[in-house]
Amino acid sequence: MSETKFKPVEEQLAYLKKGTAEIIPEAELKAKLENSFKTNTPLRVYLGVDPTAPDIHLGHTVVLRKLKHFQDLGHTAIFLIGDFSAMIGDPTGRSETRPPLSREEVNANAETYLAQVFKLLDPQKTEVRYNSEWLDKLSSYDIVRICGHYSLARMLEREDFRSRLEQHQPISVHELLYPLLTAYDAVALKSDVELGATEQKFNILVHRDIQRAYGLAGEVAVTMPILVGLDGQRKMSKSLGNYVGITESPTDMFGKLMSIPDSLMADYFTLLTDRSVALDQMLGVEGHRGHDASGRKIDKMLDPHPMERKMELAELIVRDFHGEEAARKAAENFQRVFRDRQAPEEMPVQRLAISLPTTISALVFICNLATSRSEAARLVKQKAVEMDGVIIDDPLKGIELNKPRSFVLRVGKKKFVRIIVE
Repeated sequence: MSETKFKPVEEQLAYLKKGTAEIIPEAELKAKLENSFKTNTPLRVYLGVDPTAPDIHLGHTVVLRKLKHFQDLGHTAIFLIGDFSAMIGDPTGRSETRPPLSREEVNANAETYLAQVFKLLDPQKTEVRYNSEWLDKLSSYDIVRICGHYSLARMLEREDFRSRLEQHQPISVHELLYPLLTAYDAVALKSDVELGATEQKFNILVHRDIQRAYGLAGEVAVTMPILVGLDGQRKMSKSLGNYVGITESPTDMFGKLMSIPDSLMADYFTLLTDRSVALDQMLGVEGHRGHDASGRKIDKMLDPHPMERKMELAELIVRDFHGEEAARKAAENFQRVFRDRQAPEEMPVQRLAISLPTTISALVFICNLATSRSEAARLVKQKAVEMDGVIIDDPLKGIELNKPRSFVLRVGKKKFVRIIVE
């Protein structure tokens, strides 16, 4: 037998447990890792994603990063695109039946998903599968057989379904099929481990049971916490506007991450970076404020230098998605704009033709730095408008536009425009 390529089991387990909410059961994961180490055989680990929308934000990457951790340790990372199951619609967390997607919508979303996930996963080492490969081929007999392995009573124990029944809201039969058909994914893939967010726990445990009904050992469920969004209160969500998209510009990503409450730093370091050192040691304090893997609040000494740590965090995250150079420039831009109050090196340019003088509030509106003239006047009165670094607080202050010139207009902390009169 060739020399084993895997790290010692205890070392693997410590790395894989970082940031997890639950490992069900942990003893089985350890046993699978031990067998993998002895036989020099990688575990088959998968993450299933239904491409119901085209964009991925940092909240989605929490569980994706755990798949990367298994991949980093030499195990087989399987990224499963639920192109069939997306057309059914996962009922998890839904208070009503999800409208079905067309095959065309699903395929378009799936294509953009792959381009985004490979910012974290190694495309050469990732097994990409589509569950239409086997679910499209199931006969009526096959589907009835799958359903025969699970009881309706157990299915209705699911919190989403129980809540809807209590509130006399409808549940479509195809929603009951969702966890059973996706369980067949685990059967087809012969997976050893399945990853998901905590809200996917019910589905994954159904998958584990169905695997055993088909004579397989039964996969281990590894769940990851839900990422709290930029507001520090609710889950990260595009609809709530508290998200960071992984395709956003480095500058925008960096700026958004610098806006998170200090209390989220520990969670973000744990869930959004590959730091392997202890958080307390990394933060240089006796403790930190945040949440543990079970979601319980931890409230101890804060990092004495939260701004520096937050900048380090933002740079680490931006680097993963845009590269080291882009992350460095984003950090330097933030330093210039927000800490040194200088104009960024790169900013939008507004070209104006030579004309009669105008007022500062009119100019703010013309350059789309305010939604109305009244808002522009209010911003000027609030001393939120600067011209070449000089605060202007009179909305009727005249601005000469009758000869070629260039100057920088700033509104608030983030809005800059270089105006060129020509």
